Amino acid sequence: MPSVLITGGAGFIGVNTAIQFLKAGWRVTILDNLSRKGTENNLHWLQSEHQDVPFHKVDIRDNEKLSSVVKATRPDMIIHLAAQVAVTTSYIDPREDFEINALGSFNVMEAVRLYSPETFVLYASTNKVYGGMESIPVILGEDGYKFTKLPNGVSEEQPLDFHSPYGCSKGVADQYTIDYARIYGLSTCTFRQSCIYGIRQFGIEDQGWVAWFSIAAMLGKKITLYGDGWQTRDVLNVQDLAQAYNSAWVNRDRVSGHAFNIGGGPSNTLCLRDLLSFLERELSVTISPEYGESRPGDQPVFICDVSKAKELLNWEPKINVDRGVKELIQWVSENRELFSETVK
Repeated sequence: MPSVLITGGAGFIGVNTAIQFLKAGWRVTILDNLSRKGTENNLHWLQSEHQDVPFHKVDIRDNEKLSSVVKATRPDMIIHLAAQVAVTTSYIDPREDFEINALGSFNVMEAVRLYSPETFVLYASTNKVYGGMESIPVILGEDGYKFTKLPNGVSEEQPLDFHSPYGCSKGVADQYTIDYARIYGLSTCTFRQSCIYGIRQFGIEDQGWVAWFSIAAMLGKKITLYGDGWQTRDVLNVQDLAQAYNSAWVNRDRVSGHAFNIGGGPSNTLCLRDLLSFLERELSVTISPEYGESRPGDQPVFICDVSKAKELLNWEPKINVDRGVKELIQWVSENRELFSETVK
C-alpha cells in the first residue's frame, strides 16, 4: 500500500486529494498549520470520514518539525500544497510570503533529500510564474479576453517572468523542485496550476474567485470586479486535479524534473462576467457588482495548453465548467452554516 504525505492537506485541494487517494487504497498523512479559514472544518470532515488519517499540525517554515515528520513517515509521495496563496497578500507582507512559499518549500525539498530521498515530490506551482505576458497579443471578444496567436493556450515553453512577490516566491520553489531532480537525482515534478475550484473551497475575495463569487452570490454579499470584468481564465475542478496528481505518480519515472501546465484548458474557460451571469440564472438572483481598479499583475487572460500533460501523464480534464460550478453551488447551499464565520 503506497503512502502519501500532503502538506497543506487541510485546504480544499488537500482534503479533496486525500479523499481520492484514500479511495484508491493509499495511506494518507496530513500536515497543515490550520492558519487558513475553513481548514479546521475540512480536517474535521476528513477525519470523520476516515478516522485513521494521521494529522500533524506543523508549519512548513519550522524546518525541525517538518523534517521530523518526513523522517518518521518516509512517504512514497509528497504532494506539496502548503502555501501563502494570494497575490494581494504578498504585496502586503512580502517577507511572510517568501518565508512560506520559498523557504518553506526549500525545507520540504531538503527534508526529502536528507531523510527520504526515494520519495516522489509533486509541487503545486502556479501560472503566475509566467508573469503578465505583455508581449502576447490579446483581444477582447464577446465573452472575454482571448489570445490571438495561442489557440491551445500557454505552453511550458513560455518564458518564465516572475511578477509580484507571490510570483517570485512560488517561482523560486518551482525552480528548486525541478533543480533537485537535476542536481540531487530526486524524483520531482511541478504543476503550474491554473484556477482550481470545487467543493469544500472557502473562497475569499483575494483568492479562489469561482468559489468566492458563488458563496457571495448565494449569501447576498458584495462582489467587486477589479478591472473591466472580462478577465478570462481556464478553470479546473479539484477532482480532475487530484486525478492529475495520481497520473504524475503513475508516470513518475518519465516526468521527474518536468513542469506541467495544469488547468481546464481551452474547453473550460470562464470570464468574470460570465460566471456572474451563470450564477444569476442558477440562483435566480440579481448581482450588481461594484468595480475597482485593476490589480497589479492581473493578466487579462490565461489559458493553459495541457498538451504536454495529455502526452506524458495521459491526463485531461473530465468535468466541464457547468457541471463543476453547479456541484459547487449545491455544496454551498447545503452548508450555509459553515460560512457564518468565514464570510463577513
